[in-house]
Parts: sequence; C-alpha cells; structure tokens
Amino acid sequence: MKEGDKNPNSKQALPTLESSNRRKFLLGGAAVAATFLIKNSLFGTVQTSLSEMDISGISDPTKLPGLPPGEIGSRSVYENLKLLPLPASSRSPIQDFHGMITPSDLHFQRHHGGVPEIDPNQFELLIHGMVSKPKVFKLKDLKKFPSTSRILFLECSGNYQGGREDLSPQQVAGMTSQSEWTGVMLSTLFREVGVDPKAKWFLAEGSDAAVMTRSVPLDRAIKEGMLVYAQNGEALRPEQGYPLRLILPGWEGNISVKWLRRIEFSDAPFMTREETSKYTEPVGNKVRQFSLEMDARSIITYPSYPQRAEKGYIEIKGLAWSGRGAIIGVDISTDGGKSWNPAVIQQPVLDKAHVRFRYLWKWDGRETEIRSRAVDQTGYVQPTPKQLLAVRENTRYHFNPVTGWILKRDGRVLFNDDF
Repeated sequence: MKEGDKNPNSKQALPTLESSNRRKFLLGGAAVAATFLIKNSLFGTVQTSLSEMDISGISDPTKLPGLPPGEIGSRSVYENLKLLPLPASSRSPIQDFHGMITPSDLHFQRHHGGVPEIDPNQFELLIHGMVSKPKVFKLKDLKKFPSTSRILFLECSGNYQGGREDLSPQQVAGMTSQSEWTGVMLSTLFREVGVDPKAKWFLAEGSDAAVMTRSVPLDRAIKEGMLVYAQNGEALRPEQGYPLRLILPGWEGNISVKWLRRIEFSDAPFMTREETSKYTEPVGNKVRQFSLEMDARSIITYPSYPQRAEKGYIEIKGLAWSGRGAIIGVDISTDGGKSWNPAVIQQPVLDKAHVRFRYLWKWDGRETEIRSRAVDQTGYVQPTPKQLLAVRENTRYHFNPVTGWILKRDGRVLFNDDF
C-alpha cells in the first residue's frame, strides 16, 4: 500500500516506512501523552477516556499506547447501549443483551417520586405492628445476618406497549431486567421480631417522595421474599433502591418496594393508593386486586424492528420468563401462527428468571410473520392478544400477549400485535 492509499477500515492509511518521520513524531507524542496520563492517574487528578484522545492519525492499535488502568471500567466507544427514558420510567435495551444478567446501569427504572439520595450511615429500617419485639435495624445490622444471593427477574406490571409497527423490543417490553440480588431472607428477620401468628399482611413503605407503600400477603412473601442491599456484586444503584429494597420473586415490580424504611404487620391489607386506584384490573363487571404474579411471557429480540433480515439461515432469538416458576418451553411460528415448533432453551433454566431461546430457520425471502409463545411449569401457555382481551377489558397491567414480527421482502422487520 502506498502512502495516501485509503484503508477501508479507517479514515487514514497506516503509517509506512516512507512516512517514518511522521510516525516517529506521532509515536513520540503518544508516549508523552501516555506518560502524562499515567502520572495523573496515580494522583487521580485527570479523568481521560479513549474517546477524548486524538487517534485519527493512527489506525493500528499496536502503534499507540493505550490508556492506563483507571478508577472505573467503561464500555467501548463502539457500544452504544442506552436506556430509553420516559416521564416516569426507563426501558432496558433487551434486544442488545447477551446471557442472563442485565448490566446494573441498564436495569429498567420505574419511579413514583424520583430517586432519593439516602445516606447509608443514617439509614434505619423499622419493623413493628403485630410483632412481639419491634425493632429498628441499621444497615450494618442487616449485613450481620446470613446472606443469600439469587438470580431473579423484575418486571413492571405495566410492561407493554403495542398498537404500532415501528416499535423495538425495548419499547414493547423493555421494563423487565434480571440481576443477582444479595441480602437477607425475610423469614430470618421475621423470626427476629417475633411475628404474631394472627398477622396475615405487612405494609412495605419506601423513603421516596411518593412514600411508595404496598400491602404484602405474609404467607406467600415469607417463603421467598428478601431484603437486598446488593445487585450484581456491588451495592444497589440509587435507581434500584439504595441502600435497601424488598425483592418478592416473580411478583409485579412495584410491590418490591425500593428505599425501604418501614415494615408494619397487620391482620388485613392496608388498602393503599397503589392497590386501590392503581395496579388494579377490570375483569368483566369486577375489579381484580392483588394479582401479584407475573404471567409467562416471551418476546423475540432478533430479528426485530428496526433491524433488517437477510434471506437464508436466521437464528431467531429471544427472552422468556414467568413469575410462577421456571419456563419449560418456547414455541416458534414462522408462518403467522399456523404451525409451531419448539425452540432450544439455553441453560441454565432458573426459577422465576429470564431464559434465552433460539430457533434456526431458513427464510426464503417471502413475506411472513414470526411469533413466540412461552409455557411455564404450571402448564400456563402465553395467550394471544385477542384471547387476553376476551376475558379482560383493555388494561395496561399484566398484559402479556404473544407478539410477532412481520418480515417484509426487502428485509424490513415490523412489529405486530393485531391478531
């Protein structure tokens, strides 16, 4: 390659022997810059990232010293993963993830009164009501109890957007994420305070501006519920309830109260705003309350809008989950629901956790529609939109229909939930 020839993978050509003087100048300047970065990194006075360095003259990474070790890791400048912020929530880019765990900073967010700033040294949790030994716990007190870690999904009960063809998986169902949660089992703390056998419910109250409160049925929560202070190996992020939150596996996300500050036991539900005027569902001429479990659900994340499909072999991929237990199967249709075939479920398959599925398919280039439907260990089969609407009025809560993607002849992929 002659000097000045264009390299298809870079804006400028690699330095050559014919440009040795220019190369020496560039490398010499880079060495000085690297020394400057290292010195300042030791003293913590300068924060510099690869995106801030001028490397336009060097397209071969072996010709330029890289950044020294930093105080915190970062993503490649070529990976543009972001939450989709809405007025009261942010949705995870589920179409861009690999594996089971959602990166902590890309976990979906749902707030009712913004994110409070809480000093962990001033934090206190009050447990009282129908107990024999009311107690106040500091965060350090809770960390003295035996800890437990579980990989679990969380999902907002309003996790659905449809009715348009220009929707991505992130827009359709991006209000679900999965983490490794670490903390103390509720049963451990409840033994500590001596819960009255007549108590049937407890109130969970948060420290946010909305003072988020939910009534929780004791008999179900005590089996699996956790008070967690860590997520994916580090302290909870403020957006996820730092320094302490409730985790109730498989239940709608809002009942896993964040920034938890108080638990009160009672023999009846407290009928808070969030379980009377909110988070209720019309069923015929009645209203359903405390429909806590999240039903089985799946969504294809590839191919999906706004991606483009190519004729030939395609590995259809996606996520499935259920709040009632483990996913035991996912079926795939490549003809708009006329026929179904089993997908491969990626191990491990955990209880109340996201699982990945895949299905190898050869597309002939003709227009068609691909769909997925999940089946959980209780035998529940994910319903179609019309099946859901036949038994419930249109509601934004617990709406978990089978969804599809229309593949156009030109490769465009469009969302569809009208069937």
